[in-house]
Amino acid sequence: MPDPLEALVARLVELSTVDEETGRRRIPPEREVGEALGMSRGALREQLAVLERLGFLERVQGRGTYIENPTYDFVRTFFSISRELGYFTDAEFSESRALLEEALAESAVERATPEQIAALRGDIDRMIAATEAGDEEAASDADLQFHRRLQLVGGNSVLRFLHEGFSRALRDDIQSRRREAAAGTRLLADGAPLTDHVHYDIVDAIEARDPVAARLAMRRHFGRVVPVATPAAGHEQTAAQEVPAV
Repeated sequence: MPDPLEALVARLVELSTVDEETGRRRIPPEREVGEALGMSRGALREQLAVLERLGFLERVQGRGTYIENPTYDFVRTFFSISRELGYFTDAEFSESRALLEEALAESAVERATPEQIAALRGDIDRMIAATEAGDEEAASDADLQFHRRLQLVGGNSVLRFLHEGFSRALRDDIQSRRREAAAGTRLLADGAPLTDHVHYDIVDAIEARDPVAARLAMRRHFGRVVPVATPAAGHEQTAAQEVPAV
């Protein structure tokens, strides 16, 4: 049985008309909607107010009420407040980010255009230049832009919704990882200092159209244990090292 709010949305779509000027779906006045649905004006207003707060409705003065694609504001607020209240921990956000970014990297393999790949490399170039110049704020912005661009390249609206939803936590996670790297507490497997160049491995795998390599490059980027192939049998086994990254 559908949720009452979901059922209301389905009926609103049925009752809506397409505005010839804007192409947007407009619902009838509240009185007409209430009569069509057999709902009291008060009950209907309460439900419509919820949909408006969620971003699914927009009231335009003198024009009417329109069905809208929601912005990311509500889900950002949801994740931020839940984090503030301790329902979601920073460790959970960090782990979720790593898993999400792996999926985005693999998805980008199928969809990235040469122009988008070049733009991703440009983000890394700016990241490295800012780091070398000692401008950590600009480096963090370029790092965040790289990951935002990657989720746009992936083209999956659900993944994008989740990625944008906890974008505030993602920024904090990126900055935390960058501070650790700057302090020298994050090293590559051979003991060499971590640099922003690790991002190039992800883009190289995307450009090579290799989904497995893209996922593993992102996994290394987050310091997760990476499966490696044995030369003899070609089967994967768990690597002993982890390769942390920003």
